[in-house]
Amino acid sequence: MNFLHFYHPNPIFLQIGPIAIHWYGLILALAMIAAVAISLYLVKRRGLKTDDLLDLALLVVIAGIIGARLYDVFIIDWAYFSQNLDKIFYIWQGGLAIHGGIIGGVLALYFWCQYKKQDIWQWLDVIAVALPLAQAIGRWGNYFNQELFGGPTSLPWGIPIAENLRPLIYRSFEYFQPAFLYESILNLILFTILFWQFKKNRLKIGQAAGLYLVGYGLIRFAMEFVRIDVTAVLLGIRVPQLASIIAILVGLIIFIRRKNSNLRVGV
Repeated sequence: MNFLHFYHPNPIFLQIGPIAIHWYGLILALAMIAAVAISLYLVKRRGLKTDDLLDLALLVVIAGIIGARLYDVFIIDWAYFSQNLDKIFYIWQGGLAIHGGIIGGVLALYFWCQYKKQDIWQWLDVIAVALPLAQAIGRWGNYFNQELFGGPTSLPWGIPIAENLRPLIYRSFEYFQPAFLYESILNLILFTILFWQFKKNRLKIGQAAGLYLVGYGLIRFAMEFVRIDVTAVLLGIRVPQLASIIAILVGLIIFIRRKNSNLRVGV
């Protein structure tokens, strides 16, 4: 048995009177700080301005959170939110879809690069390398919210889920597969690969972005077979898997087409 098996997570880190500080928010903040810290290193290697990064980081984070929430509300779980409109703004309870976050962040980056007359591929690479680290950390917010888990398990790393949060057909089970942990580990591996390739100057400009889309697309496609949370289904396939297939295809196209760019990832 291990720590995760014994510890029953609580979504609230600290309660001071009516004010509650949630683990989810703290972990998201930590994930963002880690991503910015790594991005500072990447920006310096690329010869970009750190001041631009600090301006861009806030814009991309805000756009990413908005995109992630809108995607979750209107595409993934509209059946629930249409009956609970007030819950749309309760982001501390979870419900940030990474595919929507990527879309929102990229749109913000595009308009920022247009305004600043910057090469978007340079900045896409920086974000692509730092993002999986943020995801690896951020997934632990799902643990404390007792969400993003797989089927029942007797494995020693199974996580306890409160009875009211379990699917009805699994109410008699207490421990479940830690899907959040699997994805966190895989994201950390993806980050390590991208960071190493970046540091060793083995990729052309734009290829890190393509490699991220392929890598995370594969991770998320596989994880949907583990997860048992309710999500939208189209043509008999979970929507996050369809989005992942699109990400993989787009990533492959970017990776191949950017092969002929003049610069490599390190300078």
